[in-house]
Amino acid sequence: MDFGFTSIVLVLALLLGGWLIWTYNRFIRHKNNVREAWSGIDVQLKRRHNLIPNVIEAVKGYMGHEQGTLDSLTRLRTGTDAGESVSEIAQHESDLSRAIGGILAVAEGYPDLKANTGFLDLQQKLHETEEQVQLARRYYNGTVRDWNVLVESFPSNVIAGIFRFELAEFFEIELATERTLPKVDF
Repeated sequence: MDFGFTSIVLVLALLLGGWLIWTYNRFIRHKNNVREAWSGIDVQLKRRHNLIPNVIEAVKGYMGHEQGTLDSLTRLRTGTDAGESVSEIAQHESDLSRAIGGILAVAEGYPDLKANTGFLDLQQKLHETEEQVQLARRYYNGTVRDWNVLVESFPSNVIAGIFRFELAEFFEIELATERTLPKVDF
């Protein structure tokens, strides 16, 4: 009789231990997915930042009296700090997107600039990069969603509390390409 009770307790302890190990490993897998997804966003944002000086150089000769707009874009490009939170980076990148959108909108008033193949190529590369940022953002936010569900769901939230796993921030950014409204003529 004593042997049966001990066996049941031992089996329950092994099952509980197995569940704890499995759940902890799920947390680690999801945490690494979030890091990987963030690195994808980081790569695209760096690519975007590297294109901005070329855009500024391309429009500088045409937009001499728009120097304030160009200076603002330059300041925003160099103003990121690796120690910022996700929401601070998102806000900064949204400000940068507004500045890029402003440059592109002002460029519309310069027919020679709009016909410049170098500028058109840069504009296309910037558009492609912003699409890649959008894709990376969606992937990141999906991994953050999965992580946050794991952190908040019972019974895994018990493990999250023990190991101090915290909710991750979503990355919300307004891209210059999202701000462009289609032209409708009646």
